[in-house]
Amino acid sequence: MQSEAASRYSRQTLLPEIGIAGQERLLASSVAVIGCGALGTVIASGIVRAGVGRVRIVDRDYVELNNLQRQVLFDEDDIAEGLPKAIAAARKLSKVNSHVDIDPIVADVNPDNVERMIDGVDLVLDGTDNFETRLLVNDACVKHTIPWIYGAVISTYGMTMSIVPHQTMCFRCFVPEMPLPGSVPTCDTVGVLGAAANVVGSLEVAQALRLLTHREEPVQPRLIYLDVWEGIWEEMEMHKQETDCPACDLGRYEFLEAQEGHRAITLCGRDAVQIRPRVGAGRPFSFAQLAERLQSVGEVQYNDFLLRFRTDHHELTIFPDGRTIVKGVGDEAEAKSMYARYVGL
Repeated sequence: MQSEAASRYSRQTLLPEIGIAGQERLLASSVAVIGCGALGTVIASGIVRAGVGRVRIVDRDYVELNNLQRQVLFDEDDIAEGLPKAIAAARKLSKVNSHVDIDPIVADVNPDNVERMIDGVDLVLDGTDNFETRLLVNDACVKHTIPWIYGAVISTYGMTMSIVPHQTMCFRCFVPEMPLPGSVPTCDTVGVLGAAANVVGSLEVAQALRLLTHREEPVQPRLIYLDVWEGIWEEMEMHKQETDCPACDLGRYEFLEAQEGHRAITLCGRDAVQIRPRVGAGRPFSFAQLAERLQSVGEVQYNDFLLRFRTDHHELTIFPDGRTIVKGVGDEAEAKSMYARYVGL
């Protein structure tokens, strides 16, 4: 290991659990962080600072004021610039560790692209906020035998678990079916304590470093649950059930094979709906032309990453592939109507 790297990671290599050999493994490793919100910012920061050589950060959203309470990589300047979270995170972290190859991707993870998002990585880390994306990531990781670390946080509590396909139970074993709408709490209804996200995200980082530096060791199948407000910590042994899992036993990747995906999805923590076009998705269009068309009916601002259009009580944030976040709407039907009216893709 070169002298600069030896100095940078000296406190980490002193740990017998890592050492110089472990640090060299980290430097040669590649990970994907899916979601860069409360959990994802803590994870991305920890992974980059620890010296994982290549870090892909995938997130569909942009920085807003209510993010700053718990999303540790962002500041008010990112809001003023209208930056997507992946771009803002990469800019911050490149100043922390310029030797790490950081690949920011502004995209909605869906059945069409998830396999590309995890291609070539040694490990996937969960910074998402919904069951559907986790079940999709699980399908892709099981199919390609890529370990991943599940993490979730809501209110003052959270949980995390390392998943090694065909060694431990997978996430589909843990959550056999999508929960019914309204059956689980969301950050809209109960909020999120930043400290809880910090703890769960840090646990994901610790598990990641252990997996990457000790790949030959078997992973203990356990779920860690904690409540930082009540001071509760529980560990539960997790074992596969006798019934076959559709994903890791039968090789049926039902979420991955749903190629159409959801066209509209309500976003956690905001009065907003995301619209993802099924036709023409991924084919960039001209922000300049769209801005010219919209200027007569509202306020328009755009940069290389997104276009923001405000009219009446609504705001549309449009990304180069046509994906749009509609704010100030009551339901998905209204969001689709706004999308058709102003974007028309």
